[in-house]
Amino acid sequence: MIQFGAGNPFSFLSGLGGGSGIRLPRPTIHAIEERPEKRARTLKHLLKANHINHSVIYNELQFHNHTPHALGSAYILGADSDDLNTVYEAESKHLEPWRDSPGEISLHDWRDYLGKKEYQRAFVDFFEDQLVRHGYDWHSLLNEFLLQGKEPLINSLIAGLGHPLIHLGYAEELSSRTVAIEGLTLAACFYNDWHKFLDDPKYTKPASNPDGSLFTILDRVSHDPKFDKLDHRGTDNIDTILGDEDMATAALDYWNSWQLKSPKDQFAESQKLAVALVVATQRPDNDKDYDFFAVHLLTTSHAVRVLLPLIPAKHHIPLVRQWWLFTLLVYIAQLRPKINIDTIKLVELEGRDWSYVIDKAVKGRYRTDAHYVKALRSMHEASKTWGDPNQYYLKAAVKMADDFDGWGGFEGQ
Repeated sequence: MIQFGAGNPFSFLSGLGGGSGIRLPRPTIHAIEERPEKRARTLKHLLKANHINHSVIYNELQFHNHTPHALGSAYILGADSDDLNTVYEAESKHLEPWRDSPGEISLHDWRDYLGKKEYQRAFVDFFEDQLVRHGYDWHSLLNEFLLQGKEPLINSLIAGLGHPLIHLGYAEELSSRTVAIEGLTLAACFYNDWHKFLDDPKYTKPASNPDGSLFTILDRVSHDPKFDKLDHRGTDNIDTILGDEDMATAALDYWNSWQLKSPKDQFAESQKLAVALVVATQRPDNDKDYDFFAVHLLTTSHAVRVLLPLIPAKHHIPLVRQWWLFTLLVYIAQLRPKINIDTIKLVELEGRDWSYVIDKAVKGRYRTDAHYVKALRSMHEASKTWGDPNQYYLKAAVKMADDFDGWGGFEGQ
């Protein structure tokens, strides 16, 4: 297996990329397979137990198994073995055992089964068989099935609420081939026609009003009457948006409006936006109503940050634009909430720092809520990536750590 300490696991692919891409430091890799301490052993065993015992999709093939995200976040934030077992027990209560797929999948026909969630067990078996063919080099496996071909799976990672993207991010951070297999399986099972926006060049065209700032673009979106016909919050609206000619045309024009002239700086701004969409858009009638779908914009943004230094440069801009498409569609679907950055800027820290936030995430009331813990860790990681001179990320994290009292945004679900 390729060791991260030996260099970029995708370095042998670097010649395939065009341009320098978005240069970021490699994420911290927690090589749990090699670490002897009890915490790492516990995490390794729990990830394998989840992989063996629980399907990656459950509840009539609609929900996603978040166990690796919850365990990985807790571990990286410093949870001990008892904490990890507590998280695993909480996550396991509602999961389901594997069920046999209608048939098997082979190398010559695997793409025929893309998007067929009932084949999740067959995809796991298929990718594990292919891992043997790759000599257990799971990065080589990812290269073949994620990055290669006319319509590579990497251009469909936002399907399934971005869970394939999130899962692959955790696979890299934990250096876990078990989680990588699951991530590939999610990418295959939730594959849908959204990939066409990246794969078909006809959807990328000059915009009517280009801009470099996502905050500015979303402000324009928030005032556009074309989307007024939506009357409830919920990601079911995304199909409505893409199925309505006027709304789809407007949405894609906004998508193309983002001019990436300074990609690294603009990606940094996109991470600030992701935080704002979670922490600074609460509905005025319930300031503890954190949007369940908006939090996926933050956790997918973190996954993009993890993957960018590890994939060929030619995939950098498409991956960031894929995240922006996901963000734009979810923002519209959730009825374009007003973003008020002062909600974050005016937070009084009163001595609360990252150790306070981490304690809330690992030991607090909501330590078994995977999305809550992932969100706090995503903000912490963003602060480490970009620095936090104005304490933007810390203030946002402190606010969420204290104010969070559950998830909302499900009206149309």
